[in-house]
Amino acid sequence: MSEPEQRTPAEEAQAAAAADEATAQATRVEGAARVEEVQRDVADADLRRAEEERGKAEQELEKLSRKERKAKEKAEKEAAEALEARKKAQEAERQAHEAQRHAPTIAERPTPTSTASVTSPGVGSQTAPKTAAAAAAPQSPPPSPAAEPSALERPEVLVGAAFAGAFLLARLIRAATSSDD
Repeated sequence: MSEPEQRTPAEEAQAAAAADEATAQATRVEGAARVEEVQRDVADADLRRAEEERGKAEQELEKLSRKERKAKEKAEKEAAEALEARKKAQEAERQAHEAQRHAPTIAERPTPTSTASVTSPGVGSQTAPKTAAAAAAPQSPPPSPAAEPSALERPEVLVGAAFAGAFLLARLIRAATSSDD
């Protein structure tokens, strides 16, 4: 057997430097592997975050489309209600005109009799003078129904109709422009 080789100090220094270099190289490779592992974890986290954001965006879009659909249905319902109210108003106006057309004229109407013009058997010398004067006074004619405006021409009805129309218009505008939550 041979004896172990003797190294010179230069060879030992070179061997030590090579060992140090190998250790440093292993540390660098291990560090690079760790950096790549961290980068992979960060990329995975970014991917999950992007998927979550996409899911939230899809939910928001669905929520908005539901709101738009509800608003559209509400506006259509209110428009149908307004149309129905308009039809009812037109029908009422038509019926009022029809009733007015078929109403008897003033000459055809029976004349109302007032009990004040009828002389009772007790009017005479024993009746109080004011009562006898009232009974003898000519009667003022009752107010003519033709002089009264029809229901659709009365100011309070017109104001009410204007208010109802403004209210319906405001609801339609609000439905069209609101962002119900």
